[in-house]
Amino acid sequence: MSFNTADQHAPGAGDSTLSSGPSGAQATDNQAAQGATAGPFEVYFARLPLLDRDGMLCAYETLPRIVAQEGDPADAPGGAGDANATTTLAAATLAPPSQAAALVKAFAKPALRAALTGHPAWLDVTREMLFDDALLRLPADRVTFELPFDLGSDPEVIARIVKLHGKRYRFALDNVTKADETLAKLLPYVDAIKIDIGDIAATMLPKFASVLKAAGKLLVAMGVESKEDYERVHALGFDRFQGYYFTQPHGGARRASASRQALLNLLQLLASEPTVMQLEAELKLNPVLVMHLMRLANSSSFALGRKVTTLREAINATGTNRIARWTQLLLYADGRKISLEDDPMLQLAATRARFMEMAAAVLPEAGPTEEDSAFLVGVFSFVDAVFGGPIEGALEVLRLAKPIRAAILRREGVLGQLLDASEALERGNWIAVDAACAHLAPLDAGAVSALALQAAEWAGMAERDAEAQGLVQAEG
Repeated sequence: MSFNTADQHAPGAGDSTLSSGPSGAQATDNQAAQGATAGPFEVYFARLPLLDRDGMLCAYETLPRIVAQEGDPADAPGGAGDANATTTLAAATLAPPSQAAALVKAFAKPALRAALTGHPAWLDVTREMLFDDALLRLPADRVTFELPFDLGSDPEVIARIVKLHGKRYRFALDNVTKADETLAKLLPYVDAIKIDIGDIAATMLPKFASVLKAAGKLLVAMGVESKEDYERVHALGFDRFQGYYFTQPHGGARRASASRQALLNLLQLLASEPTVMQLEAELKLNPVLVMHLMRLANSSSFALGRKVTTLREAINATGTNRIARWTQLLLYADGRKISLEDDPMLQLAATRARFMEMAAAVLPEAGPTEEDSAFLVGVFSFVDAVFGGPIEGALEVLRLAKPIRAAILRREGVLGQLLDASEALERGNWIAVDAACAHLAPLDAGAVSALALQAAEWAGMAERDAEAQGLVQAEG
Protein backbone atom coordinates (compact mmCIF):
# COMPACT_ATOMS: atom_id res chain seq x y z
CA MET A 1 0.00 0.00 0.00
CA SER A 2 1.39 3.41 -0.92
CA PHE A 3 0.51 6.72 0.64
CA ASN A 4 -2.45 8.34 -1.05
CA THR A 5 -1.26 11.68 -2.39
CA ALA A 6 -4.64 12.95 -3.46
CA ASP A 7 -4.65 15.57 -0.73
CA GLN A 8 -1.09 16.70 -1.44
CA HIS A 9 -1.85 18.74 -4.52
CA ALA A 10 -0.51 22.21 -5.25
CA PRO A 11 -1.92 24.84 -2.91
CA GLY A 12 -5.38 26.16 -3.34
CA ALA A 13 -7.84 28.43 -1.65
CA GLY A 14 -8.82 25.86 0.93
CA ASP A 15 -5.31 25.00 2.09
CA SER A 16 -5.11 27.67 4.80
CA THR A 17 -1.89 28.53 6.59
CA LEU A 18 -0.22 25.21 5.97
CA SER A 19 -0.19 25.55 2.20
CA SER A 20 -1.15 28.92 0.78
CA GLY A 21 1.31 29.86 -1.97
CA PRO A 22 1.77 31.28 -5.45
CA SER A 23 0.56 29.98 -8.73
CA GLY A 24 3.00 29.93 -11.63
CA ALA A 25 2.06 33.47 -12.60
CA GLN A 26 2.44 34.65 -9.02
CA ALA A 27 5.84 32.98 -8.79
CA THR A 28 6.96 34.89 -11.87
CA ASP A 29 5.69 38.13 -10.38
CA ASN A 30 7.49 37.43 -7.14
CA GLN A 31 10.72 36.68 -8.98
CA ALA A 32 10.46 40.02 -10.73
CA ALA A 33 9.84 41.79 -7.45
CA GLN A 34 12.84 40.05 -5.93
CA GLY A 35 15.44 41.17 -8.44
CA ALA A 36 14.36 43.07 -11.53
CA THR A 37 13.56 46.30 -9.69
CA ALA A 38 17.07 46.59 -8.30
CA GLY A 39 18.34 48.94 -11.03
CA PRO A 40 20.86 47.57 -13.56
CA PHE A 41 21.37 44.37 -11.59
CA GLU A 42 19.26 41.37 -10.73
CA VAL A 43 19.93 40.05 -7.23
CA TYR A 44 18.77 36.79 -5.74
CA PHE A 45 19.82 34.72 -2.78
CA ALA A 46 20.61 31.30 -1.44
CA ARG A 47 20.27 30.70 2.29
CA LEU A 48 22.67 28.55 4.33
CA PRO A 49 22.03 27.73 8.00
CA LEU A 50 24.44 28.40 10.85
CA LEU A 51 23.97 26.21 13.92
CA ASP A 52 25.09 26.85 17.48
CA ARG A 53 26.79 24.43 19.88
CA ASP A 54 23.41 22.95 20.83
CA GLY A 55 22.63 22.13 17.21
CA MET A 56 20.01 24.86 16.87
CA LEU A 57 19.61 27.45 14.15
CA CYS A 58 21.09 30.78 15.18
CA ALA A 59 21.65 32.62 11.87
CA TYR A 60 21.62 32.26 8.09
CA GLU A 61 24.37 33.06 5.65
CA THR A 62 22.76 34.75 2.66
CA LEU A 63 24.71 34.04 -0.51
CA PRO A 64 23.73 36.64 -3.09
CA ARG A 65 24.07 36.29 -6.82
CA ILE A 66 24.32 39.63 -8.61
CA VAL A 67 23.83 39.65 -12.36
CA ALA A 68 24.05 42.56 -14.77
CA GLN A 69 20.60 42.53 -16.35
CA GLU A 70 21.83 42.96 -19.90
CA GLY A 71 24.82 40.64 -19.52
CA ASP A 72 25.47 36.94 -19.25
CA PRO A 73 25.86 35.89 -15.61
CA ALA A 74 28.66 33.59 -16.71
CA ASP A 75 30.64 36.64 -17.76
CA ALA A 76 30.63 38.18 -14.29
CA PRO A 77 32.82 36.97 -11.42
CA GLY A 78 30.74 34.76 -9.18
CA GLY A 79 28.38 33.87 -12.03
CA ALA A 80 27.74 30.54 -13.69
CA GLY A 81 31.21 30.47 -15.21
CA ASP A 82 33.00 30.91 -11.89
CA ALA A 83 34.93 27.85 -10.79
CA ASN A 84 34.11 28.57 -7.15
CA ALA A 85 30.40 27.80 -7.02
CA THR A 86 29.87 29.11 -3.51
CA THR A 87 31.62 32.45 -4.01
CA THR A 88 28.79 34.07 -5.91
CA LEU A 89 29.11 37.78 -5.24
CA ALA A 90 30.14 39.70 -8.37
CA ALA A 91 33.26 41.76 -7.83
CA ALA A 92 34.85 44.99 -8.91
CA THR A 93 34.28 44.66 -12.66
CA LEU A 94 30.73 45.88 -12.03
CA ALA A 95 30.07 49.41 -10.84
CA PRO A 96 30.59 49.10 -7.07
CA PRO A 97 28.11 51.75 -5.86
CA SER A 98 25.29 50.45 -8.05
CA GLN A 99 26.09 46.88 -7.11
CA ALA A 100 26.04 47.63 -3.39
CA ALA A 101 22.83 49.61 -3.72
CA ALA A 102 21.20 46.76 -5.65
CA LEU A 103 22.29 44.29 -3.01
CA VAL A 104 20.91 46.40 -0.17
CA LYS A 105 17.63 46.97 -1.98
CA ALA A 106 17.15 43.26 -2.67
CA PHE A 107 18.24 42.34 0.84
CA ALA A 108 15.59 44.62 2.33
CA LYS A 109 12.70 43.06 0.42
CA PRO A 110 10.00 41.30 2.46
CA ALA A 111 10.66 37.91 0.84
CA LEU A 112 14.19 37.64 2.18
CA ARG A 113 13.35 39.11 5.57
CA ALA A 114 10.55 36.57 5.98
CA ALA A 115 12.81 33.70 4.87
CA LEU A 116 15.26 34.52 7.67
CA THR A 117 12.46 33.60 10.14
CA GLY A 118 13.67 36.08 12.71
CA HIS A 119 17.34 35.04 12.57
CA PRO A 120 20.21 37.44 11.83
CA ALA A 121 21.96 37.29 8.47
CA TRP A 122 25.61 36.90 7.56
CA LEU A 123 26.18 38.68 4.25
CA ASP A 124 29.16 38.43 1.89
CA VAL A 125 30.63 41.77 0.82
CA THR A 126 33.54 42.72 -1.43
CA ARG A 127 36.15 45.39 -0.78
CA GLU A 128 34.31 47.78 -3.07
CA MET A 129 31.04 47.25 -1.26
CA LEU A 130 32.71 47.76 2.09
CA PHE A 131 33.47 51.35 1.08
CA ASP A 132 29.96 52.03 -0.22
CA ASP A 133 27.72 53.90 2.22
CA ALA A 134 24.72 52.07 0.76
CA LEU A 135 25.58 49.31 3.23
CA LEU A 136 24.66 51.67 6.07
CA ARG A 137 21.02 51.23 5.18
CA LEU A 138 21.19 47.68 6.55
CA PRO A 139 20.30 47.30 10.26
CA ALA A 140 23.48 46.75 12.25
CA ASP A 141 21.78 44.49 14.77
CA ARG A 142 20.54 42.08 12.09
CA VAL A 143 23.55 41.59 9.83
CA THR A 144 27.18 40.47 10.06
CA PHE A 145 29.38 41.35 7.09
CA GLU A 146 31.56 38.51 5.82
CA LEU A 147 34.88 39.80 4.50
CA PRO A 148 36.85 37.83 1.91
CA PHE A 149 40.27 36.73 3.10
CA ASP A 150 41.89 38.50 0.14
CA LEU A 151 40.31 41.78 1.21
CA GLY A 152 43.68 43.27 2.11
CA SER A 153 44.75 44.86 5.36
CA ASP A 154 45.92 48.29 4.26
CA PRO A 155 45.21 51.38 6.38
CA GLU A 156 42.14 52.30 4.29
CA VAL A 157 40.48 48.95 4.98
CA ILE A 158 41.29 49.14 8.69
CA ALA A 159 39.94 52.69 8.92
CA ARG A 160 36.74 51.73 7.16
CA ILE A 161 36.13 48.73 9.44
CA VAL A 162 36.80 50.90 12.50
CA LYS A 163 34.31 53.47 11.25
CA LEU A 164 31.64 50.81 10.69
CA HIS A 165 32.40 49.31 14.08
CA GLY A 166 31.52 52.68 15.50
CA LYS A 167 28.10 52.26 13.94
CA ARG A 168 27.83 48.84 15.62
CA TYR A 169 28.36 46.69 12.52
CA ARG A 170 30.01 43.30 13.04
CA PHE A 171 32.45 41.44 10.81
CA ALA A 172 33.53 37.88 10.10
CA LEU A 173 36.66 36.97 8.15
CA ASP A 174 35.73 34.28 5.66
CA ASN A 175 37.57 31.11 4.65
CA VAL A 176 40.69 31.56 6.76
CA THR A 177 43.22 28.81 6.03
CA LYS A 178 46.48 30.10 7.51
CA ALA A 179 48.00 32.57 9.91
CA ASP A 180 49.63 35.37 7.92
CA GLU A 181 50.07 39.12 7.99
CA THR A 182 46.54 39.81 6.74
CA LEU A 183 45.00 37.75 9.53
CA ALA A 184 47.25 39.36 12.12
CA LYS A 185 46.25 42.87 11.04
CA LEU A 186 42.52 42.21 10.69
CA LEU A 187 42.12 40.01 13.76
CA PRO A 188 41.55 42.85 16.26
CA TYR A 189 38.71 44.24 14.12
CA VAL A 190 36.67 41.13 13.29
CA ASP A 191 34.27 39.34 15.61
CA ALA A 192 34.32 35.90 13.99
CA ILE A 193 36.63 33.68 11.99
CA LYS A 194 35.27 31.16 9.49
CA ILE A 195 37.42 28.11 8.78
CA ASP A 196 36.69 25.48 6.14
CA ILE A 197 37.78 22.36 7.96
CA GLY A 198 38.54 20.64 4.66
CA ASP A 199 41.06 23.32 3.67
CA ILE A 200 43.31 23.16 6.72
CA ALA A 201 45.52 20.31 7.88
CA ALA A 202 43.92 18.27 10.64
CA THR A 203 47.12 18.50 12.68
CA MET A 204 47.09 22.30 12.51
CA LEU A 205 43.43 22.84 13.36
CA PRO A 206 43.62 22.34 17.17
CA LYS A 207 46.42 24.88 17.66
CA PHE A 208 44.85 27.31 15.20
CA ALA A 209 41.51 27.10 16.99
CA SER A 210 43.16 27.50 20.39
CA VAL A 211 44.96 30.69 19.39
CA LEU A 212 41.85 32.24 17.86
CA LYS A 213 39.69 31.31 20.84
CA ALA A 214 42.28 32.86 23.15
CA ALA A 215 41.92 36.03 21.09
CA GLY A 216 38.21 36.05 21.96
CA LYS A 217 36.93 35.27 18.47
CA LEU A 218 33.78 33.40 17.54
CA LEU A 219 34.87 30.34 15.59
CA VAL A 220 32.76 29.08 12.70
CA ALA A 221 33.46 25.65 11.20
CA MET A 222 32.54 25.39 7.53
CA GLY A 223 32.10 22.16 5.58
CA VAL A 224 30.80 20.10 8.51
CA GLU A 225 29.17 17.20 6.68
CA SER A 226 29.30 14.25 9.07
CA LYS A 227 28.81 13.37 12.71
CA GLU A 228 32.56 12.82 13.00
CA ASP A 229 33.30 16.30 11.59
CA TYR A 230 30.88 17.84 14.05
CA GLU A 231 32.21 16.02 17.09
CA ARG A 232 35.82 16.93 16.22
CA VAL A 233 35.28 20.67 15.82
CA HIS A 234 32.77 20.80 18.68
CA ALA A 235 35.46 19.35 20.98
CA LEU A 236 37.88 22.03 19.76
CA GLY A 237 35.52 24.73 21.01
CA PHE A 238 34.01 25.96 17.75
CA ASP A 239 30.95 28.11 18.32
CA ARG A 240 29.08 27.88 15.01
CA PHE A 241 28.75 25.15 12.41
CA GLN A 242 27.94 25.20 8.70
CA GLY A 243 27.24 22.05 6.74
CA TYR A 244 24.57 19.40 6.53
CA TYR A 245 25.80 16.97 9.16
CA PHE A 246 22.44 17.33 10.88
CA THR A 247 20.68 15.67 7.93
CA GLN A 248 22.76 12.51 8.27
CA PRO A 249 21.52 9.48 10.22
CA HIS A 250 22.19 10.09 13.92
CA GLY A 251 24.09 13.26 13.00
CA GLY A 252 24.77 16.10 15.43
CA ALA A 253 22.89 16.34 18.71
CA ARG A 254 19.37 15.51 17.56
CA ARG A 255 17.14 13.58 19.92
CA ALA A 256 14.09 11.47 19.23
CA SER A 257 10.83 13.37 19.07
CA ALA A 258 7.43 12.15 20.21
CA SER A 259 6.94 8.49 19.30
CA ARG A 260 7.80 8.17 15.63
CA GLN A 261 6.05 4.83 15.52
CA ALA A 262 2.88 6.63 16.56
CA LEU A 263 3.41 9.13 13.76
CA LEU A 264 3.97 6.32 11.25
CA ASN A 265 0.83 4.55 12.38
CA LEU A 266 -1.12 7.76 11.93
CA LEU A 267 0.35 8.34 8.46
CA GLN A 268 -0.56 4.82 7.37
CA LEU A 269 -4.09 5.28 8.64
CA LEU A 270 -4.40 8.60 6.82
CA ALA A 271 -3.30 6.88 3.61
CA SER A 272 -6.30 4.55 3.80
CA GLU A 273 -8.89 7.35 3.79
CA PRO A 274 -10.12 6.65 7.32
CA THR A 275 -13.46 7.57 8.79
CA VAL A 276 -13.56 10.26 11.44
CA MET A 277 -14.26 7.54 14.02
CA GLN A 278 -11.13 5.57 13.01
CA LEU A 279 -8.95 8.68 13.05
CA GLU A 280 -10.35 9.71 16.40
CA ALA A 281 -9.54 6.30 17.90
CA GLU A 282 -5.93 6.40 16.62
CA LEU A 283 -5.33 9.94 17.85
CA LYS A 284 -6.67 9.15 21.31
CA LEU A 285 -3.75 6.75 21.74
CA ASN A 286 -1.33 9.69 21.35
CA PRO A 287 -1.96 12.62 23.74
CA VAL A 288 0.84 14.71 22.22
CA LEU A 289 -0.75 14.48 18.79
CA VAL A 290 -4.13 15.41 20.23
CA MET A 291 -2.58 18.52 21.80
CA HIS A 292 -1.15 19.60 18.44
CA LEU A 293 -4.41 18.97 16.63
CA MET A 294 -6.48 20.96 19.12
CA ARG A 295 -4.10 23.90 18.74
CA LEU A 296 -4.36 23.69 14.98
CA ALA A 297 -8.16 23.47 15.00
CA ASN A 298 -8.51 26.45 17.33
CA SER A 299 -6.24 28.69 15.28
CA SER A 300 -7.53 31.95 13.91
CA SER A 301 -6.97 30.68 10.37
CA PHE A 302 -9.99 28.38 10.56
CA ALA A 303 -12.31 31.20 11.67
CA LEU A 304 -15.01 28.90 13.03
CA GLY A 305 -16.29 31.62 15.32
CA ARG A 306 -16.22 29.35 18.34
CA LYS A 307 -13.73 27.27 20.29
CA VAL A 308 -13.29 23.66 19.25
CA THR A 309 -13.66 21.52 22.38
CA THR A 310 -13.75 17.90 21.19
CA LEU A 311 -11.33 15.78 19.20
CA ARG A 312 -14.01 14.96 16.62
CA GLU A 313 -14.68 18.64 16.04
CA ALA A 314 -10.94 19.22 15.65
CA ILE A 315 -10.63 16.50 13.01
CA ASN A 316 -13.56 17.87 11.04
CA ALA A 317 -12.27 21.45 11.27
CA THR A 318 -8.72 20.59 10.27
CA GLY A 319 -9.14 18.01 7.53
CA THR A 320 -6.98 15.02 6.67
CA ASN A 321 -4.72 16.96 4.29
CA ARG A 322 -3.49 19.32 7.01
CA ILE A 323 -3.27 16.55 9.58
CA ALA A 324 -1.13 14.49 7.17
CA ARG A 325 1.29 17.33 6.46
CA TRP A 326 1.59 18.22 10.10
CA THR A 327 2.32 14.57 10.93
CA GLN A 328 4.92 14.24 8.14
CA LEU A 329 6.82 17.27 9.38
CA LEU A 330 6.65 16.19 13.02
CA LEU A 331 8.76 13.16 12.05
CA TYR A 332 11.69 15.58 11.88
CA ALA A 333 10.98 17.48 15.08
CA ASP A 334 13.72 17.60 17.68
CA GLY A 335 12.70 16.04 20.96
CA ARG A 336 13.75 19.06 22.98
CA LYS A 337 11.14 21.70 23.62
CA ILE A 338 12.41 24.26 21.14
CA SER A 339 10.77 26.66 18.73
CA LEU A 340 10.17 25.48 15.19
CA GLU A 341 12.20 28.37 13.82
CA ASP A 342 15.29 27.08 15.66
CA ASP A 343 14.99 23.46 14.55
CA PRO A 344 17.30 23.07 11.52
CA MET A 345 16.04 19.68 10.41
CA LEU A 346 12.37 20.54 10.51
CA GLN A 347 12.99 23.89 8.83
CA LEU A 348 14.93 22.23 6.02
CA ALA A 349 12.35 19.48 5.52
CA ALA A 350 9.44 21.91 5.48
CA THR A 351 11.19 24.36 3.16
CA ARG A 352 12.26 21.70 0.68
CA ALA A 353 8.83 20.06 0.62
CA ARG A 354 7.04 23.36 0.10
CA PHE A 355 9.51 24.40 -2.60
CA MET A 356 9.00 21.13 -4.44
CA GLU A 357 5.23 21.56 -4.37
CA MET A 358 5.26 25.16 -5.62
CA ALA A 359 7.89 24.51 -8.29
CA ALA A 360 6.02 21.50 -9.66
CA ALA A 361 2.92 23.66 -10.09
CA VAL A 362 4.91 26.02 -12.36
CA LEU A 363 6.22 23.35 -14.74
CA PRO A 364 4.00 22.66 -17.75
CA GLU A 365 5.16 19.05 -18.05
CA ALA A 366 4.31 18.29 -14.42
CA GLY A 367 0.83 16.85 -14.43
CA PRO A 368 -1.50 16.27 -11.48
CA THR A 369 0.42 13.15 -10.43
CA GLU A 370 3.73 15.01 -10.12
CA GLU A 371 2.12 17.94 -8.35
CA ASP A 372 0.43 15.57 -5.91
CA SER A 373 3.73 13.80 -5.17
CA ALA A 374 6.07 16.80 -5.04
CA PHE A 375 5.52 17.65 -1.38
CA LEU A 376 6.10 14.01 -0.39
CA VAL A 377 9.35 13.82 -2.39
CA GLY A 378 10.66 16.86 -0.58
CA VAL A 379 9.54 15.94 2.90
CA PHE A 380 10.85 12.37 2.75
CA SER A 381 14.07 13.00 0.78
CA PHE A 382 16.21 12.71 3.91
CA VAL A 383 14.02 10.50 6.06
CA ASP A 384 17.06 8.29 6.74
CA ALA A 385 18.09 10.99 9.20
CA VAL A 386 15.05 9.98 11.24
CA PHE A 387 15.25 6.21 10.99
CA GLY A 388 18.96 5.61 10.43
CA GLY A 389 20.36 3.05 8.04
CA PRO A 390 20.06 3.18 4.24
CA ILE A 391 17.39 5.51 2.91
CA GLU A 392 15.97 2.67 0.79
CA GLY A 393 14.88 0.90 3.96
CA ALA A 394 13.32 4.02 5.42
CA LEU A 395 11.31 4.60 2.26
CA GLU A 396 10.09 1.02 2.37
CA VAL A 397 8.89 1.55 5.93
CA LEU A 398 6.84 4.51 4.71
CA ARG A 399 5.40 2.48 1.81
CA LEU A 400 5.78 5.38 -0.58
CA ALA A 401 4.64 5.04 -4.19
CA LYS A 402 7.27 3.92 -6.72
CA PRO A 403 7.55 7.29 -8.58
CA ILE A 404 8.25 9.05 -5.28
CA ARG A 405 10.94 6.53 -4.36
CA ALA A 406 12.45 6.79 -7.85
CA ALA A 407 12.67 10.58 -7.60
CA ILE A 408 14.40 10.39 -4.21
CA LEU A 409 16.73 7.46 -4.86
CA ARG A 410 17.59 7.84 -8.55
CA ARG A 411 16.48 11.40 -9.30
CA GLU A 412 14.15 10.17 -12.00
CA GLY A 413 11.61 12.39 -13.73
CA VAL A 414 10.79 16.02 -13.21
CA LEU A 415 10.57 15.56 -9.44
CA GLY A 416 14.08 14.14 -9.34
CA GLN A 417 15.30 17.19 -11.27
CA LEU A 418 13.50 19.53 -8.89
CA LEU A 419 15.11 17.74 -5.96
CA ASP A 420 18.52 18.33 -7.55
CA ALA A 421 17.71 22.03 -7.93
CA SER A 422 16.58 22.29 -4.33
CA GLU A 423 19.71 20.64 -2.96
CA ALA A 424 21.97 22.80 -5.13
CA LEU A 425 20.31 25.98 -3.92
CA GLU A 426 20.48 24.84 -0.29
CA ARG A 427 24.25 24.65 -0.67
CA GLY A 428 24.57 27.92 -2.55
CA ASN A 429 25.97 26.14 -5.61
CA TRP A 430 24.78 28.37 -8.43
CA ILE A 431 26.55 26.32 -11.12
CA ALA A 432 24.55 23.26 -10.08
CA VAL A 433 21.36 25.34 -9.87
CA ASP A 434 21.89 26.49 -13.46
CA ALA A 435 22.53 22.92 -14.57
CA ALA A 436 19.34 21.68 -12.93
CA CYS A 437 17.27 24.53 -14.34
CA ALA A 438 18.44 23.70 -17.86
CA HIS A 439 15.85 20.89 -17.73
CA LEU A 440 13.17 22.80 -15.82
CA ALA A 441 11.99 25.59 -18.13
CA PRO A 442 10.46 28.07 -17.48
CA LEU A 443 12.23 27.93 -14.11
CA ASP A 444 15.65 29.55 -13.93
CA ALA A 445 17.95 30.31 -11.01
CA GLY A 446 16.12 33.52 -10.15
CA ALA A 447 12.71 31.85 -10.12
CA VAL A 448 14.03 28.92 -8.08
CA SER A 449 15.53 31.33 -5.54
CA ALA A 450 12.27 33.28 -5.28
CA LEU A 451 10.22 30.12 -4.75
CA ALA A 452 12.68 28.87 -2.14
CA LEU A 453 12.38 32.12 -0.17
CA GLN A 454 8.59 31.79 -0.21
CA ALA A 455 8.91 28.18 0.92
CA ALA A 456 11.22 29.23 3.76
CA GLU A 457 8.71 31.86 4.86
CA TRP A 458 5.98 29.20 4.91
CA ALA A 459 8.19 26.85 6.92
CA GLY A 460 8.94 29.53 9.49
CA MET A 461 5.43 30.83 9.98
CA ALA A 462 4.58 28.24 12.60
CA GLU A 463 6.54 29.91 15.35
CA ARG A 464 4.98 33.29 14.64
CA ASP A 465 1.53 31.78 15.00
CA ALA A 466 2.21 28.47 16.68
CA GLU A 467 -1.40 27.57 17.25
CA ALA A 468 -2.28 28.33 13.64
CA GLN A 469 0.28 25.80 12.46
CA GLY A 470 -0.08 23.07 15.05
CA LEU A 471 3.66 22.48 14.98
CA VAL A 472 4.69 23.52 18.48
CA GLN A 473 7.14 20.87 19.54
CA ALA A 474 6.62 18.82 22.65
CA GLU A 475 9.14 17.14 24.85
CA GLY A 476 9.77 13.49 24.04
